[in-house]
Amino acid sequence: MIYFDKVSKIYSKNSIAIDEISFTIEPQEFISLVGQSGAGKTTLLKLLLAEEAPTGGKVFFESVNIHSISRGKLTEVRRKIGVVFQDFRLLPNKTVFENIAFAMEAAGKKDEDIRNDVPQVMDLVGLEDKGWRFPRELSGGERQRVAIARAIVNQPDLIIADEPTGNLDPLNTWEIINILKKVNELGTTIILATHNKGIIDSLNRRVITLEGGRITRDDKEGRYIL
Repeated sequence: MIYFDKVSKIYSKNSIAIDEISFTIEPQEFISLVGQSGAGKTTLLKLLLAEEAPTGGKVFFESVNIHSISRGKLTEVRRKIGVVFQDFRLLPNKTVFENIAFAMEAAGKKDEDIRNDVPQVMDLVGLEDKGWRFPRELSGGERQRVAIARAIVNQPDLIIADEPTGNLDPLNTWEIINILKKVNELGTTIILATHNKGIIDSLNRRVITLEGGRITRDDKEGRYIL
């Protein structure tokens, strides 16, 4: 479970990014986070990843206040979270297999586990025949599939997808969303930040709307309303 308890983030007197927000995300939910640029979406995600510290309030991940724990414990928490970015952030000189394996190596996984698990996630995201390609040899949609595979290979409890389809055409956009839905059906919590109205309206899942750092709507089966 994720819980924001009266969380604020103030950068300066005239710059309030998050303004005393409280909400809960249950395990295995699929949440869409929407709002115009500057609404506070990115700051909220950074607070959840402990890349930013709140000015006030507390952020809990699985009953742990992530801003009051040691660096070692924080590393353990972050290993339970996979992140997918708009710009892929793949290692250009590593193959698809190596990019995915790198996430397991960083987590200290055994070579045997890497050999077994990487092909499984490649198959899950539809890249079973692309293992020895380099990112430059892939389409944008394929690169994002690699990014998702890398994010899920360590079986995290949560995936944060920050505008994952922002650089993709409509066909690849829906393929990526369908993969995220499949990952969610397998038991992983998903937080999707997006500006894409069509995606939000088609998902028919919970939508949290941010405006000016505050939650203005929280609809269980919501649509994109700004």
